[in-house]
Amino acid sequence: MTQTTHITSPERMTWDARLWGALLVVCGVIFLDGLDVSMVGMSLPSIGADLGVSLSSLQWVVTGYVLGYGGLLLLGGRTADLLGRRRVFLVALAVFALVSMLSSLATSPELLIGARFVKGVAAAFTAPAALSIITTTFHEGPDRNRALSIFTTCAASGFSMGLILGGALTEVGWRWTFLMPGPVALIVLLFAIKLIPNSPRDEVAGGYDVPGAVTVTGGMLSLVYAVVGAESAGWVSFQTIGMFALAAVLLAAFIVIELRTKNPLVRLGILRDGALRRANLAGLTVFGAYVAFQFIGTLYLQNLLGWSSLQTALAFLPAGLLVVGLSPNAGKIADRIGTDKMIIGAMMLFVVGYALSLRIGPESAYFSTVFPSIILIGAGFAIGFPALNIQAVSGVADDEQGLASGLFNTANQVGGAVVLAAVTAVISSQAAGVTTPAGMLSAYKPGLGVVTGVSVLGLVIALSGLRDMRRRRALEATEAAELAAVQKELADEMTPAA
Repeated sequence: MTQTTHITSPERMTWDARLWGALLVVCGVIFLDGLDVSMVGMSLPSIGADLGVSLSSLQWVVTGYVLGYGGLLLLGGRTADLLGRRRVFLVALAVFALVSMLSSLATSPELLIGARFVKGVAAAFTAPAALSIITTTFHEGPDRNRALSIFTTCAASGFSMGLILGGALTEVGWRWTFLMPGPVALIVLLFAIKLIPNSPRDEVAGGYDVPGAVTVTGGMLSLVYAVVGAESAGWVSFQTIGMFALAAVLLAAFIVIELRTKNPLVRLGILRDGALRRANLAGLTVFGAYVAFQFIGTLYLQNLLGWSSLQTALAFLPAGLLVVGLSPNAGKIADRIGTDKMIIGAMMLFVVGYALSLRIGPESAYFSTVFPSIILIGAGFAIGFPALNIQAVSGVADDEQGLASGLFNTANQVGGAVVLAAVTAVISSQAAGVTTPAGMLSAYKPGLGVVTGVSVLGLVIALSGLRDMRRRRALEATEAAELAAVQKELADEMTPAA
């Protein structure tokens, strides 16, 4: 089946108070996710200094969460379809709140990374449930596009607020940045119990694909560990080659399991849809590039330029504010021009923005070097991320909305884990034994080069959709011509002879 970029529903919905309430509650989850990610990002240098964590280990504070999130998102989406979206949403959100508060008590890097992994697992069940609640509640077309635009705006709002709170709280103590999301999650949970509509469990959908979940999660863990450990063990060491081989075997086993099992975690046939496939691949590059960029940017501003965590937060804030201001209109733009054009435009902004970041120096002026990149990246997210969300779930049946949203979120998280691991390995290999600002800068720039290359790959993926766009237009023109010919023939038959 060929997916269209947007489908207009013949009947618009009435947005009453209860519908708005349900939407805002599920948007609270993505707000919370953005809040958590940006708060922790601002506190990384302080965590490293307090717990004595090396650069290669420090990235696991981010990667641990991303792997738990991305590794079990597919199972989370499947579970939401099977057990009911409301039930899964509430239980996972409660776990997220509890682990958030417990993680603030961690006394070692191992405990902190473990808590972050469990927290990511909880998010792996809330995120697809939230997105599939939206996509099954709102009709495909303008109503769903509007809802998804609001969903994206809430993510950006959470990210922007997290920057400020993370920067301010880190000045007091980094543990506060881990504690804060817990009470917020509890507040969202209380409203969710009252407002989220009940969805019955699917009694005929089959069971769980536990072997599939285990192999895909193990494969991704092995892949990231191989990249991260390559800097210290060596790229041609037995450990590195062995972990890459293990990742390949596990991911190949996952594909075999999905093809043979009666109730697969991923119905691989869904990936035949070109637009859905492009949305997932492009999302992988978008999230991966940005997670790595923020990691480098935070280290650069705090460790090299000596900025405080609050100053660093304010440096990244304009990007989030742009998304908050612009993304609410993304649904209307998608209705007018389609998602493919929006995604291509966003990818171009990303490429230019990341390329400009290569100009940073040991004493760079923020407004002449960093600020232009932040603005372009923010504009890219405002245009591209809502379009990717819309395209990733368009044309998918209701009983597979959890799967489609899980696939998209998984692509994002896998991109974040793999690209961050690769960039960290590049920086660590360049920074060994370096103590001078010039030396650290020479280590950061290759990492930014990797980020820019990933964004170029995203642009190439987006441009591949132009062929499908031309094919759809040709098909629509042919159908219109055939319809006009039939209408003319009927009109001629009904017209009496002179």
